[in-house]
Amino acid sequence: MNPADYQPAHFLWSFADGVGTITLNRPERKNPLTFESYAELRDLFRALARVPAVKAIVITGAGGNFCSGGDVHEIIGPLVGMTMPDLLEFTRMTGDLVKAMRHCPQPVIAAVDGICAGAGAIIAMASDLRLAAPDTKVAFLFNRVGLAGCDMGACAILPRIIGQGRASELLFLGRNMTAEEGERWGFFNRIIAQESVLAEAAKMAAQIASGPAFANAMTKTQLHAEWDMGVDAAIEAEAQAQAICMQTKDFARAYHAFVAKQKPVFEGN
Repeated sequence: MNPADYQPAHFLWSFADGVGTITLNRPERKNPLTFESYAELRDLFRALARVPAVKAIVITGAGGNFCSGGDVHEIIGPLVGMTMPDLLEFTRMTGDLVKAMRHCPQPVIAAVDGICAGAGAIIAMASDLRLAAPDTKVAFLFNRVGLAGCDMGACAILPRIIGQGRASELLFLGRNMTAEEGERWGFFNRIIAQESVLAEAAKMAAQIASGPAFANAMTKTQLHAEWDMGVDAAIEAEAQAQAICMQTKDFARAYHAFVAKQKPVFEGN
């Protein structure tokens, strides 16, 4: 995949200076997902594991909203008539999008404003960093449509971000979490003026992209892997990870730049 030439069919993509930007682009309906866009997003995040030129990713929505979740007419309607094997194929496919996001090496930054609901809330949750506009409303609204809150990893990931009790409240009630609540609870890293939230996410992504890409990927890997580790196992895993990073040229570049009283220029190797 050449990131400069990639042209998705179901969302927008741009690439510059090591940062790829995904824009969900159905603004007239608050950027809902379809069967096809789920699959294409999953495939993109899987492919990015083999695209070292992309060092950070921003995901956002067009038209003042992030994502309203699965399209009522194009997804929810057809699901009502599906057999169990087809339903399970669908739910596994949507879960695979979260797996792909968590396993792609690039840090993912969600620039969120307006409506962020259902699968949209999951995409924000699965990102590594989240910025919000003041009017943002996040809703894990699955139980409001007769479904369990345990969708696409929500019961595993959300409590680790905001705590078990707060996650339980959102998943049982399906209510909106405001931007202020989200920041206070640790879901959002910060609240940014609506007109600046995407620019701030791009600025953060550029800062990450200018850093040591191999080491950043290692950090993301360890943040994910250590959920299932005890402290002793995590310390050993980090010792091995750091020893590997100490063999990179970027580590040597940082040392030589420090000695020369210069800013290091990282190349990702």
